[in-house]
Amino acid sequence: MSTAQQAREFFTGLQQRIVEGLEKVDGTHFRRDEWERPEGGGGLSCVLEEGNVLERGGVNYSHVFGGGLPASATAARPELAGRGFEAMGVSLVLHPRNPYAPTVHLNVRYLEARKEGAEPVWWFGGGMDLTPYYGFEEDAVHFHQTCKDALQPFGNDFHPRFKKWCDEYFYLKHRREPRGIGGIFYDDLSKPDFDSCFSLTKSVGTHFLDAYLPILERRKSVPYGERERDFQAYRRGRYVEFNLVWDRGTLFGLQSGGRTESILMSLPPVVKWRYDWKPEPGSAEDRLYTNFLIGKDWV
Repeated sequence: MSTAQQAREFFTGLQQRIVEGLEKVDGTHFRRDEWERPEGGGGLSCVLEEGNVLERGGVNYSHVFGGGLPASATAARPELAGRGFEAMGVSLVLHPRNPYAPTVHLNVRYLEARKEGAEPVWWFGGGMDLTPYYGFEEDAVHFHQTCKDALQPFGNDFHPRFKKWCDEYFYLKHRREPRGIGGIFYDDLSKPDFDSCFSLTKSVGTHFLDAYLPILERRKSVPYGERERDFQAYRRGRYVEFNLVWDRGTLFGLQSGGRTESILMSLPPVVKWRYDWKPEPGSAEDRLYTNFLIGKDWV
């Protein structure tokens, strides 16, 4: 079995397991939408809107081909410009309705860059991160501990490195604030060999449900009112800003002619912006900024 076939088998199975796990919590079913890309490839988008727990959730698998890598993929590796590519992976974003339940993101991916007469250049990337609207220390510790557990079998240096990378990547430079409380993030992973990199990526993907479902179960039924929903919508605006301005995955999808509906399913359904607004000092909303959006080492 080729390296690409191994990756495809894992990613399709991972998508199915995650969707099934989320359906048990929500009590409803995802819509399954198969699609094809005219330039080559396709995928399966699994989307849930107006569920019992998830206001919007999308778990996407894509496997696409192209004649030339988009600019977002060669910015850090200009020597690969002009190569054809094969890219695949699972990407998800979940927006619960309850403001006390955090938004979460996961992406695990594999990419090969090809040129006639040369060996393919391949790499893995991925990670997961948590974006709460109301902070709970036990949730933050649990999420980060599970991320650390996913990486620990591969060496002690991976978690601090990938945690720092996540904090730096999911940062809104124009706001000078983190998007959330982070997690782990990595890209261009190709050493020491395919098996090691693939095993690490599989571990990240398979730890996702363990990282998120206990938090979702704890928070999905916490009572809330209009104040909490209003703050959630305001903070969701930061999520939109990051995804549309800074996110390399969004840029790669759009620049490579990906399916727009699947790429932008990451955006929340209800969002608000305010002019020069700040929370009341000492409030629960203020504590999100002072106690959680600070790039803290939780474990």
